[in-house]
Amino acid sequence: MTVLLGALLTALLSIGALTVPIPYVVLGPGPTVNTLGSSDGKEIIQVTGRPTSTSAGQLRLTTVGVQPTVRLRSALAGWFSKDEAVVPRELVYPPGESQQEVEKRNAEDFQNSQTSAETAALRKLGYPVQVLVKAVTAGGPSVGVLKPGDVLTSVDGQAVTSAARLTELIRARPAGSALKIGYTRDGQPGTATVTSREQDGRPRIGVEIDQQQPHPFTLKIDLADIGGPSAGLMFALGVIDKLEPADLTGGKIIAGTGTIDDEGRVGPIGGIAQKLVGAKQAGAKVFLVPADNCAEAVRNPQPDLPLLKVATLDDALKALETLRAGGQPPRC
Repeated sequence: MTVLLGALLTALLSIGALTVPIPYVVLGPGPTVNTLGSSDGKEIIQVTGRPTSTSAGQLRLTTVGVQPTVRLRSALAGWFSKDEAVVPRELVYPPGESQQEVEKRNAEDFQNSQTSAETAALRKLGYPVQVLVKAVTAGGPSVGVLKPGDVLTSVDGQAVTSAARLTELIRARPAGSALKIGYTRDGQPGTATVTSREQDGRPRIGVEIDQQQPHPFTLKIDLADIGGPSAGLMFALGVIDKLEPADLTGGKIIAGTGTIDDEGRVGPIGGIAQKLVGAKQAGAKVFLVPADNCAEAVRNPQPDLPLLKVATLDDALKALETLRAGGQPPRC
């Protein structure tokens, strides 16, 4: 009787241990989405006022699925799975942030990635960004020098290609530096010297700015239920493919990932191993990998899925062009 009771208690304790939540999450392959296709009956990339082209292939963004509540049984299965990863919960849900707060931030990052993708793609298509002076700060260093409506074109001879670039150029020199600001006012070019001042610990020139990118058509990216910034590269490629006659895909299923900024620079992401699995399951023939993720991607290869290394939007376009021509673009 003692042995039977002991065995029963051990079994019950084991079952309890297997079903108690633990401070880990399981990462697995998430859904992939063709940015050239539709979702919920609507085109993902919508263009009004200009003809669009169609492609024989696909440009698929990749995602990571997160299992937020994990019990020991699921964790053990994840540890032994070649397609999943078990990681500490705080890596996905930082201490002090609720799951809802993290999901809200991811949704905002996803929206920002769409905006940057549009900006980078339109720049590549010949629609430059304009950085306008929205207001001049009273008592600031630009009073009497710059005016609302001025389009800022350069700082010390270096082109202002975005609002972020303007900030970089101003902060490249210490507060108190005399900066030569190029601008266009009422269609006429001009230059002015503005001495930066320190504010909040950083050099500033005392203007509020607005970023615009005039183009004679409307463009919208419409995709819900996905979070994070890592779809930026594939959205930018999708916009270019839609607006240009050439088929970037060459009839192939192209998958990839990577953040993108207004300048077209591609940044690293998380979950590359799971995204490679998802891409392979979706039938991808090549995978576009941010340069900073190459080492991890090489450690987690998928059979017959070449890894193409990209650091910029231009890199990705050249890689796809080389593929269409039958060549071998740079790999990880």
